[in-house]
Amino acid sequence: MPYSETLAERVRRLLARQRPVSERRMFGGLAFMVRGHMCCGIQGERLMARVGPELYDKALRWPHARPMDFTGKPIRGFVYVQPAGLKTAAQLRRWVSASVAYVRSVPPKTRLARPSASRKRA
Repeated sequence: MPYSETLAERVRRLLARQRPVSERRMFGGLAFMVRGHMCCGIQGERLMARVGPELYDKALRWPHARPMDFTGKPIRGFVYVQPAGLKTAAQLRRWVSASVAYVRSVPPKTRLARPSASRKRA
């Protein structure tokens, strides 16, 4: 499923001051990584927001949110936000800010060390 490039550009502008930020194709769409953690993403026209387990139940009560059930089961801490909940800059900023706040609350990912050539042969 292609993702909305318009929504992706709006998210990029909101994440412009975060460091480090990267993008990765994931979940059939585009994911934005902050400090190595998936922060938010886009599938089609909807936003995937990683709000974390503490905000999850409250976030599900926000307009146009529903559980992220990409695998068939809800993934606690992640929600889908339908396009109607992303029309204004303030609406999108609320979701992206909640996602960034959660990702900033967890330790940054460190690179996994690759086994050396001698360890591969063992």
